[in-house]
Amino acid sequence: MDKVNLLTTVAVVTISISLFLSLFLLTVKTAHQLSNRLFTVFLILHAIDNSVNLDYLFEIPLTGRIFISSFFFLQLPVFYLYVLSVCYSDFKLKPVHLTHIIPFLLANFVLLPRFYTVDLASKISFLAKGSSMVEVQFNHILMHVQCVFYIVAAFMILRKAKKIYLENYTGASLESLNWLFQFTVALSIFFAIAFLKNIFKFTAYPNISNGLKVGLILSELIIIFWYLYKALNNPSLFRNIDSKLKLVSEIILEEKNSNPEVINENEHSLAILTLKQYMVAEKPFLNPSLTIQEVAKDIKIPVRELSVLINHNLDQHFYDFINHYRIAYAMDILKDASKNKLTVLEILYAAGFNSKSSFNTAFKKHTGHTPTEYRKALQDKVL
Repeated sequence: MDKVNLLTTVAVVTISISLFLSLFLLTVKTAHQLSNRLFTVFLILHAIDNSVNLDYLFEIPLTGRIFISSFFFLQLPVFYLYVLSVCYSDFKLKPVHLTHIIPFLLANFVLLPRFYTVDLASKISFLAKGSSMVEVQFNHILMHVQCVFYIVAAFMILRKAKKIYLENYTGASLESLNWLFQFTVALSIFFAIAFLKNIFKFTAYPNISNGLKVGLILSELIIIFWYLYKALNNPSLFRNIDSKLKLVSEIILEEKNSNPEVINENEHSLAILTLKQYMVAEKPFLNPSLTIQEVAKDIKIPVRELSVLINHNLDQHFYDFINHYRIAYAMDILKDASKNKLTVLEILYAAGFNSKSSFNTAFKKHTGHTPTEYRKALQDKVL
């Protein structure tokens, strides 16, 4: 199979999978419809961008090819909005978000005088001298600047969202945020390779650029399959956080600026004692979706104060604080000889976890062993 056939075949498969996943995301029943719709738009834009590789099957007019290629300028802004919608439960699309289409409009606007509005012969001449045309150079620079901006912005959002989640929630969203972080890393690598491809395109080594193009299309296919696998296995993958929540470091800074009084250590000690007594007596950690707001309501301590108390005074994220009690509860079950027929899966659910991976990670972090190793060591009377 020659290179042209390979590009066309992979493009057809990638477009087909993208459209199938788009249909799945639009029809699946979930509370996160906006996130699904935004990622659907991202996939459709991706499919449109890929359609320029189908000219082996049917002819695409020159003007159409260039216009289709400019849809790249919409992909990362939509992905950025998707990340926002995944991270924050109260995210809504607003008119201000239309500013994200400015690069797309600008990229097409600069091509109006000497490409879009001229005859076919002039268009062919323009593209033949593409590497030396200021409009083409401008669009390539704009493309790469946009890539860096949105990728960095996405990582910053994910980093802050993860910190807020750790300080306020428990459950499976941490795995979701980690997965979305990995997906963003994969996209970063993809666009970095695309950047190299474009560099070689304007050098004396165009064959390297063509080789990287084949690699990019194949990697696109892998990324799409990866997301499809995740989406089909986890249709309700994400649990959002409230964008109004602040990091503990921000809360402490605000309190120092507004009320620089001496901290009452006795009050903190009493609050910590109340919290620990509540954890032992009521066992709220058995709720897999427990939030700091629920704990604050039960022990009648303002959420801000409780957040500072756990994350600052106890020097633990709320996520780790709750998991400490869950692991202790799971260890008691493992030590109970009458319950040795319970599986690890049954134990993790009984202790308040909702996934095996998060249970294994937390258990090893607190004990230095996996649950299976810990149980075996108990049986062998090592521990």
